[in-house]
Amino acid sequence: MPLFLLSSPLALHILTQIRNKDTDQINFRKGMVRLGRLIGYKIVDTMDYKVIEIETPLGVKTKGVKIYDMDNVVIINILRAATPLVEGLLKAFPAARQGVVTARRKEIEGKEPPSEMEVDIYYKKIPEIRSGVDNIIITDPMVATGSTMLKVINDIINMQPKRIYVASVIASQYGLKRILESYPDMFFFTVAVDPELDNKGYIIPGLGDAGDRSFG
Repeated sequence: MPLFLLSSPLALHILTQIRNKDTDQINFRKGMVRLGRLIGYKIVDTMDYKVIEIETPLGVKTKGVKIYDMDNVVIINILRAATPLVEGLLKAFPAARQGVVTARRKEIEGKEPPSEMEVDIYYKKIPEIRSGVDNIIITDPMVATGSTMLKVINDIINMQPKRIYVASVIASQYGLKRILESYPDMFFFTVAVDPELDNKGYIIPGLGDAGDRSFG
């Protein structure tokens, strides 16, 4: 699975802001939107394109680039935490169709970090996926154990899209490894890979609960 880590000073600057416990709800949400846009532009760089010839208003012909896959994108929003991230991605993919998945993980607390979480998907609305044509971007800002993401990918993979992308802000080493081993051809975009999970399954150092920090 190709891993794409956004390491530009701007991406890390925004990440630092949203990690900070003193960042308020409005600025946290704005930071998520900005990172969504940056991730979107990075995803564009991996898409198929062709060199074409056009004519300028001066009547001069010149060569340019057309990224065909930009018109064949479906963004899946794992509610509710991913909503600001999706808003940013839509700046890069204004023609994208959208789907939503509502998932709830069963909260547990033990002495050790959980190896997986029990996840229930109780609402799913995904547009028709054109086999071998559409590129799917599944968005979840925090990939902890990877259980939610794997459950969504398992559904999407059966629709035979051209390519599946994961767009996140922070992934745990463990969750990333689980997804990599299950789907080695996946394209995974994130800004940071954090080393640990706590005994409730939260990423450490992380940034807290992304949904609560965005919406209260």
